[in-house]
Amino acid sequence: MLRLLAIEFQKLRYSRSAKILIISYFILMTFIALIASIEFNFGSIEFRLADQGIFNFPYIWHFNSYIAALLKLFLAIVIVSMMSNEYSYRTLKQNLIDGLSKKEFINSKFLTVLVFALASTVFLFIISLILGLSFSDYTEATIIFSDLEYLLAYFINLTGFFAFCMFVGILVKRSAFALGFLFIWWILENIAYGVMKWRLFHDSKIADNIASFFPMTAMGNLLSEPFSRLSSVQTVASQMGSQIDKDYAVHWYTILIVLAWTAIFVLLSYRLLKKRDL
Repeated sequence: MLRLLAIEFQKLRYSRSAKILIISYFILMTFIALIASIEFNFGSIEFRLADQGIFNFPYIWHFNSYIAALLKLFLAIVIVSMMSNEYSYRTLKQNLIDGLSKKEFINSKFLTVLVFALASTVFLFIISLILGLSFSDYTEATIIFSDLEYLLAYFINLTGFFAFCMFVGILVKRSAFALGFLFIWWILENIAYGVMKWRLFHDSKIADNIASFFPMTAMGNLLSEPFSRLSSVQTVASQMGSQIDKDYAVHWYTILIVLAWTAIFVLLSYRLLKKRDL
């Protein structure tokens, strides 16, 4: 395992673009902290976002996980580029000549995916903990370490998405086309959902249930938007005569769906590489 990881990080070490993207990703994650200092002025009314409870425990785990998940495209570019460079620079063929099996090659890529996802999750935990201890109104240990399932959902979200990127990188071979393929796939999932929702299964939850098994939709379902959970938003909604009734929980079946897709993408990557003439 360590040998396979060493091979992959040796390749990344000499990739300037990969290093820039990785560093940019973690820098952008730290920018979440800057939200605390943002002040809005509306005439005589002034307020900071941090004072609205976004950094309160345990809400912060949900909020930061959702925001950080939006930035995963930076590491996705690294994963896709990592795969396409194997073909462009013929390092894949050289690795196989040097004795690395195709199974070991896929394992090395997936281990790299896991390391990226784990490092990002640990980094997010540290940032959120620091922000929470600095701004949260609740600092009891039982409250601080509740709702940590959002970090688990974040880790699985990244792992599944990066596994998808790995498969697409092997399938398409070119970074730009691979990223375009991901975008087109996302569009197709939304079109399919729209057709089912408004044409085939109108006024029912059948379309939502079917769409929940789509790979990118399932990954998105792991972390629901957190903004409507804010007490200020809830108060405004109630004053307008409406009530926000939304499920924000991380469900075990959504986790299983994403884990299943992760295994499928890894297996398809291996099958594709095994059959392909290099």
